[in-house]
Amino acid sequence: MLSKISFEDLTGKVCVLTGGAGVIGASLVRGLAAAGVKTAIVDLNGEAASQLAATVEKESGTTTIGVGASVLDKDSLIAAKKIINEKLGKINFLINGAGGNSPTATTQLEEILPNNLSELEKSFYGLSIEGFQKVYDLNFKGTLLPSMVFTTDMLEAGKGGVLNISSMNAYKPLTKIPAYSAAKASINNFTEWLAVHLAKTGIRVNAIAPGFFLTNQNRFLLTDEKTGESTARGKKIIASTPMGKYGEPDDLKGAMLFLLSDVSSFITGICIPVDGGYSAYGGV
Repeated sequence: MLSKISFEDLTGKVCVLTGGAGVIGASLVRGLAAAGVKTAIVDLNGEAASQLAATVEKESGTTTIGVGASVLDKDSLIAAKKIINEKLGKINFLINGAGGNSPTATTQLEEILPNNLSELEKSFYGLSIEGFQKVYDLNFKGTLLPSMVFTTDMLEAGKGGVLNISSMNAYKPLTKIPAYSAAKASINNFTEWLAVHLAKTGIRVNAIAPGFFLTNQNRFLLTDEKTGESTARGKKIIASTPMGKYGEPDDLKGAMLFLLSDVSSFITGICIPVDGGYSAYGGV
């Protein structure tokens, strides 16, 4: 007799989603709610997290809360965990969604050429160290600290799942954004390391690597602020994506639910690209 394959094992479980008040986070929250997962949206903007939680709960009927906290402050996360435990119960899953890029960690030049040596301030040599550190910390340290805090319930239960949000930058760094690329590469390595470290505890650790999605963090690079048209960089991205379009936030839901559910119970330490074929394309 064939057994039924579904995500029903997720119903009633508790998930913490960091950085969940953004565009992609909102889609992931709705995907979790549709599967019956009670979710705590942990975001630096606690008000935005609470507003989104109220909206999702009204739409889905699944308990959803918002909690203000900083993923760069361990004490803040410990305080958030206490609130989550009181309101939702023990934590079963963690999605490390906090992250993003910044113009302060972005070079204006894609590469240094013999004819632009007079513009080194627009290159790697002109990067703000403070800006670089801020972006790296948000993406990597902002995954490390929540993993330390929110997985302790899973240790006690002998079961759980962590899902990190990586990027295609982790495999091939894009020009202009060295801090973001370095941090996402670190997340891939950390995903593998933590998966091995926790393998015998029953906690699985995986990641998904979105391809190109228009977000508030990268819009300034991909679209012209005045015309709304694609920049030269945006056009290059679309030309390098076989499906010929940007991803939609909802495109991440399936991979997320798959990796959290028991249907992937023998999978740990992997990163699944969700990229419209970008990683498969050689450019010719």
